[in-house]
Amino acid sequence: MVLTMTRAGIQLSDRAAGVLLHPTSLPGPHGNGDLGHGAFEFARFLAASGQRFWQMLPVGPIGYGNSPYSAHSTFAGSPLLISPFSLIEDGLLDVRALRGTPRFPEHRVAYPEASAIRDSLLARAFGRRDRAQVAEFAEQNRAWLDDFALFRALKRAHSEVAWTQWPRPLRLREPGALASARIDLAEQVEQVHFEQWAFARQWSQLRAHCASLHLALIGDLPLFVAHDSADVWAHRELFRLNDQGSPVVVAGVPPDYFSSTGQRWGNPLYDWDAHSRDGYRWWIDRLRTTLDRFDAVRLDHFIGFERTWEIPASQKTAEQGQWIPGPRDALFDALRAALSGSSLPLIAEDLGLVTAEVRALRERQGFPGLKILQFAFGSDTQAPSFLPHAYSRDCVAYTGTHDNDTSAGWFHERGGEASSRSPAEAERERKLALDYLGTSGAEIHWELIREIYKSVASLAIVPAQDLLGLGSEARMNRPGSAEGNWEWRLREGLLTPAIATRLAGLVRTYGRGASA
Repeated sequence: MVLTMTRAGIQLSDRAAGVLLHPTSLPGPHGNGDLGHGAFEFARFLAASGQRFWQMLPVGPIGYGNSPYSAHSTFAGSPLLISPFSLIEDGLLDVRALRGTPRFPEHRVAYPEASAIRDSLLARAFGRRDRAQVAEFAEQNRAWLDDFALFRALKRAHSEVAWTQWPRPLRLREPGALASARIDLAEQVEQVHFEQWAFARQWSQLRAHCASLHLALIGDLPLFVAHDSADVWAHRELFRLNDQGSPVVVAGVPPDYFSSTGQRWGNPLYDWDAHSRDGYRWWIDRLRTTLDRFDAVRLDHFIGFERTWEIPASQKTAEQGQWIPGPRDALFDALRAALSGSSLPLIAEDLGLVTAEVRALRERQGFPGLKILQFAFGSDTQAPSFLPHAYSRDCVAYTGTHDNDTSAGWFHERGGEASSRSPAEAERERKLALDYLGTSGAEIHWELIREIYKSVASLAIVPAQDLLGLGSEARMNRPGSAEGNWEWRLREGLLTPAIATRLAGLVRTYGRGASA
């Protein structure tokens, strides 16, 4: 593994531990968690627990299905994460602005209501903005912010329809049409500048707080971007689209553990030759922006950098497709040369149909891969490699990820029509887990946490749900399902000092603390 020091003073190769929790899942009164008090409190919990890393999902402005993996921009931050209370503390809102603001149950994210609240409060705060500060921020980030701000203003002006449904001159980015739109929507464009300035300000405050606790942040960089995004609209030449701007082929994965028909994600595929011709400049800018926010980055769907499952856009499922080459070493060599000169703090999400070529690419680039303990007891041919005694140091071990059921949910789930497992398979996995762990399963979540902690994996990450032993109702995402995802929230006060003490004890026992 390449040794890379984070800004929080931690090496990605250090023996350490962390927790996976997306900020929207934090407690708070305005429909979703944000970058305010709840985030600062969670960071203190992590520090008290001996944790060194806080891992999040992508933090961009969400798009289709409320998914953080379908953002309207890979560069921008989500306005949903802007804390109204922090706006008040910064003098951008009067506390009276919150009077009458509805409050929502904390067990689910209420996306429409939360968005409406943020839109209303940010519109008020916009009137108190420091014009000079916002203008300076916009100038510093104009490489991506100019296009994103106009994109968002146009989306609002066209009732949020996809950019392929805009009038042809705007869809094709004719210079005259763009110039007229910038004049007509000047105030709306500046409001987007303000929202991104407010996000960046609050993010900087949270990151400084985490660094003061010697806590590093791990971000998530999806391989693909959403078709209905500023990235594709502004850089059509970098994607495989037809003359109307629609994808010719889309991304996904063939049938696998998660779905018998595969996963048709629908993202447009890159024209890698076009990226290569300009020296991967868009990718360099993308990773630079991400590393400005995070200490380390998980590369989602790392397999796609070696080869990609190409699905004709006309196909409704991912069953009919073919493998095509990815950019491989050329991209990472360009990123390393442009951004660091030697190493990159990247983690390869190398799950799925991992070939020898995928493993070789990851090893050549020096990125740690992922090990998911839930996968260790299934019938897949790769299952033995997920058993902790088979781990190597250069990996990040998880009880499960946002795409898995919770540990308790997985263990107690009985299988059947609504499951990816038959009842017999579920019972077999449960028995294998109990035999391997040497436990009765009474506290299965803590037993699984202990197992990855005592493994040789350099980094062990646990979803926050598993710290609480929550069941399937707390699952974050069900791959292949378009509704009901990304909604789970942490109830206030559940992460108690007793849990912090117990977790810190495991950190000490298995040498995953600051002095390890």
